[in-house]
Amino acid sequence: MPSPGGPILACVTDEPPRVAPPTVEPYDFRRPMTLAREYSRAIEMAAETFARQWGTLLTSRLRVVTGIQLDSVHMVSYDDYIGSLDDPTLMVVGKLAGSHAPLVVQVPLELSLLWIDLMLAGPGLHGAVPAREHTEIESELLTKVLQTALGDLRYAFASVAPLDAAISQLQYSPQFAQLVPAAEPVVRIAYTVALDGHEWTATVMTPAEHLIDALRATEGSGRGRSESDDVREARRRVNAHVHEVPLEIAVRLRSLPVRPRELVELAVGDLVMLTHPSSRPLDVVVDDKVLAHAVVGAHGRQLACQVVNFEEDER
Repeated sequence: MPSPGGPILACVTDEPPRVAPPTVEPYDFRRPMTLAREYSRAIEMAAETFARQWGTLLTSRLRVVTGIQLDSVHMVSYDDYIGSLDDPTLMVVGKLAGSHAPLVVQVPLELSLLWIDLMLAGPGLHGAVPAREHTEIESELLTKVLQTALGDLRYAFASVAPLDAAISQLQYSPQFAQLVPAAEPVVRIAYTVALDGHEWTATVMTPAEHLIDALRATEGSGRGRSESDDVREARRRVNAHVHEVPLEIAVRLRSLPVRPRELVELAVGDLVMLTHPSSRPLDVVVDDKVLAHAVVGAHGRQLACQVVNFEEDER
C-alpha cells in the first residue's frame, strides 16, 4: 500500500469493464400485471369516493379531523404486496360474499392504536402508545369501526364490482397471511391518512380477477340507450351504402380450357370451337362468381338477357 501522502498508482488495462449479465424475468401473458386504462379509471373513481366516505366516518368516530386521500391504484403480485407492508401491521381480513376471494384493509399498527386512544377519550398523542397487538376490547372497537368502513367500500364500488365482505380475522404478521397464491395478481389501492399533522399509508387489497371479471361483465350491459340507438343507426347507414355500391355484371358462355401453345398460336381469322350447348343458359357473373343463369333475348333494340334461375349456393 502507498504511504500516506505518497503517489497513487493506477493500473490501466485494455480489458473492457465487466458488466453484469441482464436478467430476464418471465412474463405471463395470461396474467399481465397491468390494468387496462378504462378499468384503472373506474377503480380510481370508486376508490376516491371511498376515501371521502372513510374520512367522514373517522372524523365522526374519533372527533378529530381526519383526511384520507387516494395515492395510487396498481396491480401487483400478492407476494409483492405482502413485501411492501411493515411487520407488524394491522390487516383486517374479510371474505367477499358469494366468493372465496379475500378483501384486506391494511392500517399501520401505530395508527390503529391512535384511533383506539381517541375513541376512548384519550389525548391521542403521536407515539404515546407503543406498537403492540390489540387487546380483546380494542379489537372489538376496531372491528365495529372497520366493518362500517367496509359498508362504505361496498357502496363506493357498487358500480365496479360487488365488494360485500364481513371481517373474519385480524392479522398482524403479513408473512403469515397466506390468503392467495404468491404469484396471484391483486389490486393494491394506497391511501394517505392525515391526522393531527402526521401522515400514514393505508391500503386496500383484493384479487384482480374479481374486479376485472366484474368490469368485463358490465361492459356490454353498460351501454346507454343513446349509444345503442347510434349503433343501430350506423348499421342502417352501412347497409344502405352497401346496396348503392356499383358492381360490374357480365354474362358469359361456359369457359373453354386451352393449352398455352394453342393460345400463343392464335391468329386473326382462326376459329375457336365453343363447348357451350345452345340449349344451356348463360352464366351471370359478378366478381368472377356465378350468381344466376340467363337466356339471351332483346329489350326493344337493345340486346338483353332474361334470368331463369339462381345459384343458391353462391349467393
